[in-house]
Amino acid sequence: MDDHQRPKADGGVETAIDETRTWPELAIGLYERLTGRGAEISYEFEEMEVDVPSKVGGDAEHARWRLDGTLRIQTREPDD
Repeated sequence: MDDHQRPKADGGVETAIDETRTWPELAIGLYERLTGRGAEISYEFEEMEVDVPSKVGGDAEHARWRLDGTLRIQTREPDD
């Protein structure tokens, strides 16, 4: 393994991302970390507003998301 790789729970090797640059990279990284571990992340929000950038950088436009309730992220391996 080199400096950008680390062992996975299933015996494989994953490559570390030095810095998350896009929303898809963030989603992929979260999925890879949680899959096969029966993990659940649960967030509860009350009238929370988030300005979501359209891209990385100071000139990004933002969309305002309003959250009020529970967001749950669950992962599992598909049944073969």
